[in-house]
Amino acid sequence: MRQVPLPRSSPEAQGVPSRAIRGVLAALAAGGQELHSLMLLRHGHVIAEGWWAPFSPALRHELFSVSKSFTATGVGIAIHEGLLGLDDRVVDLLPDDAPAEVSDNLAALRVRHLLAMNTGHAEDTLGALHSPERNWARAVLRRPVANAPGGAFLYNTGATYLLSAILQRLTGQRLLDYLTPRLLEPLGIEGATWERCPRGIDVGGWGLAITTEDLAKFGQLFLQRGRWNGVQLVPASWVDAVHERQVSNGDPNEADDWTQGYGYQFWLCQHGAYRADGAFGQLAIIMPEQDAVLALTGALSDTAAVVSAVWDHLLAGLSTSGPLPEDPAGRAELGAVLAGLAIAHPAGAAVSPTAASVSGRDYDLAPNIAHLEGIRVEFAPDHAELTLRDETGEHRIDCGLGAWVAGTAAVPEAGSFRRTRRAAVAASGAWADESTFVARLQVYETPIALLVELAFSGDQVTVRLSQNVSFGPTELARSVGVARDSREPAATQVRRAK
Repeated sequence: MRQVPLPRSSPEAQGVPSRAIRGVLAALAAGGQELHSLMLLRHGHVIAEGWWAPFSPALRHELFSVSKSFTATGVGIAIHEGLLGLDDRVVDLLPDDAPAEVSDNLAALRVRHLLAMNTGHAEDTLGALHSPERNWARAVLRRPVANAPGGAFLYNTGATYLLSAILQRLTGQRLLDYLTPRLLEPLGIEGATWERCPRGIDVGGWGLAITTEDLAKFGQLFLQRGRWNGVQLVPASWVDAVHERQVSNGDPNEADDWTQGYGYQFWLCQHGAYRADGAFGQLAIIMPEQDAVLALTGALSDTAAVVSAVWDHLLAGLSTSGPLPEDPAGRAELGAVLAGLAIAHPAGAAVSPTAASVSGRDYDLAPNIAHLEGIRVEFAPDHAELTLRDETGEHRIDCGLGAWVAGTAAVPEAGSFRRTRRAAVAASGAWADESTFVARLQVYETPIALLVELAFSGDQVTVRLSQNVSFGPTELARSVGVARDSREPAATQVRRAK
């Protein structure tokens, strides 16, 4: 399959002033939020695109709950193919996973309730997906359905997993494999990956990774009511249904993009827009009234602030549909801004008089919640090699000094080095002061960056580990370590950090 890029155009040719896009970028920068990529489409053309280094166009990016919108797309296609219906009972579609005793509320649970997040559960069933049970569908279906389905909205990631499990049972394929010839290949999306549960079912509610342009294509497909290159990939009626208000989730009269209503695994927005929305700012905002799509990836601590900035600074620029006079100077200024986007390197100097005395020394760490056992850093003129040691072995990462160095490394899952995975990492470091070295390890196919601070003092180092964003605390661990070659007995030096 040959990957076909979206057509490119100047902003003015598609009725958007380059200066308006610069205004959006300036507002986003002023807000202090961490973005990784941006792609703006108007009338089906890319009119602005940028990646904050070390992110780049070819890299996939984990999309978290944007995955839900792809799962809903698969359901819509399967309904069109006659494999299931909106009013099919969930226990009939997953008979082997249903509990022996089916409550009245569980018996009333339909496919449409899974899609609209009004399943009747009193709490998100996500916890069932983290239980020791290998059969996640069974674990979810065992959770009490406290209320009659079809009532109040409750965000429920376990519901989306059930949709994926249903599709795999009906088709005999992973959801990703089912979507590939029907959706991904026609859109020219290559190399997509999707996390799977212990039984090999795509998790549905998260875990999909694709590029920013792939995400923009998905948004453009929905803007075009499911039609692509003259072929109806997704039924137009299903596209309409996913962004109808299937359930209320607050007061739609409020200026709040989280209270406008929920469709089928899509969020409704202000200004007639709707979006696929993933944690930490993975977004495809579809704007039918403006004939525009905005795809974003990032590590946002306040997604609402970024969406508000888009409305405040971009809508006026999308008010004209016809072409505008070209603005070479404005376009050149916009191009320079987009070309210069970058995640900030750790602030500080590339050299320190402390480097020579600590370079290459092994430090044994006191017990800590990250289960990190030791650390070593070796300094060279243009880089530093950071080695983290845990019970699984040593993990070496090359850090540029004021520059990104790309490589692979074992990175922690859920804040614990007892569970690591090999991932693409770009690392940069600097001396924050004469005795403190700080490194940022950007896991650049995800939003996550691991921040490592090493404060050296004599034969000791104080290590602080944190993340830029997290579903829990961003502070991972703090521990004091002692150099192995220290003359003093380690027992008198190692202290657990308080």
